[in-house]
Amino acid sequence: RRALAKLLPMQRADFEGIFEAMDGLPVTIRLLDPPLHEFLPAEGEKTKTEALANELGISYEEVRQIIENLHEVNPMLGHRGCRLGITYPEIYEMQVRAILEAGIECLARGIKVLPEIEVPLVGDVAELLNVKNMIEKIAGELGEIDFKIGTMIELPRACLTADKIAPEADFMSFGTNDLTQTTYGLSRDDGGKFLNLYLEKGIMPADPTATIDREGVGELMRICLKLARLTNKNIEMGICGEHGGDPKSVEFCHEIGLDYVSCSPYRVPIARLAAAQAALG
Repeated sequence: RRALAKLLPMQRADFEGIFEAMDGLPVTIRLLDPPLHEFLPAEGEKTKTEALANELGISYEEVRQIIENLHEVNPMLGHRGCRLGITYPEIYEMQVRAILEAGIECLARGIKVLPEIEVPLVGDVAELLNVKNMIEKIAGELGEIDFKIGTMIELPRACLTADKIAPEADFMSFGTNDLTQTTYGLSRDDGGKFLNLYLEKGIMPADPTATIDREGVGELMRICLKLARLTNKNIEMGICGEHGGDPKSVEFCHEIGLDYVSCSPYRVPIARLAAAQAALG
């Protein structure tokens, strides 16, 4: 909590700068997603661990034990996303407070602020409700500011239960990078060891981490879209991730009726051209 108290003004200043630059445009902010071990010294980095122990005022052995406890065999399928925000609510509380305080400050200066808070890795509506309640509680403490609450759809279970999740969300964004990994049971880091061979042998027609797999991942997206709009017909739905800059994937997103795609900045020109071509047919 001491560390988070130091981070709060830094995060708030960052968000103020973003809102100023985006005056009048919506800003989607994903809450912390990576697992906590990524922010701690790696096992074996004794000097860094000792420095951290001194900073925290606890023993080296205590810090080493914490690092060991936070180590995960497969962190991308473990303690990350909203799971992190539920088990360590103070992290998300700090981020939400920074977002909303920055928004209120900018509104006072005449800047039009449209924050959209995005909850990552939701697999069950109960997870979204837990974080949503926390967000609304903090908003109630801070004062009047309009904002949206949405979620990342990165797990097959979220796609298949979208009719339950959608009524609690203002928007849904397919995290197609992770949705592909969790559907195929492969990671982008390790998939490179065999994907090229699969492509050479014709086992896969294309690399699913680069172009949306329409039969598997794409079918989950169709199901999700259909279920979500059954219970929240006006929900905004799109994708984020590297697929958003792939022309074939953009075409697919247009075909199934998504509202937007987003991608890395350097891929925006390609994505815009692909979206225009898809719209023109």
